[in-house]
Amino acid sequence: MSLPEPTDLIEQLYEEISKDIDINTCLIGIPNGGNLILNELKKKIKLNINYGLIDCSFYRDDLDISGLKVREKTTSINFNVDGKRIILIDDVFYTGRTIRAAMNELFDFGRPKEIKLFVLIDREMNELPIRPDFSSCKINIPFHEYIDLIKKDEKLIFRSRET
Repeated sequence: MSLPEPTDLIEQLYEEISKDIDINTCLIGIPNGGNLILNELKKKIKLNINYGLIDCSFYRDDLDISGLKVREKTTSINFNVDGKRIILIDDVFYTGRTIRAAMNELFDFGRPKEIKLFVLIDREMNELPIRPDFSSCKINIPFHEYIDLIKKDEKLIFRSRET
């Protein structure tokens, strides 16, 4: 299967986000892919807004079956989220469980005015009533395939592998 070029998808995401942000907007990436995307968006966004990371590993309800490893906590939200417009950024939307966990953790930091989700790829296989507000690309791939955004030789690429 041929995956789209990440830089093209990030450009589409940026164009959509740029219509939707103001000084009360905060962008929060979900490591690892969301962090890579955030780094690219920071180069393009000219407004002075807050950026953060939210590692929701400890909030997952499926650690025992997902194969995800809980690692050292990398959440970095050093600003007040109360009343803010939060845009969560992730590389691939799959079941919705990561996003549910991220929202649970986000509420530990306060009560945002709204939360939106922007992703590069929507696999359209959600298991929860959660969907991206924007995705640069929608693809349908087999359940046992895993996709993530990585940086290799200073270039962003999608890695696809069997789980």
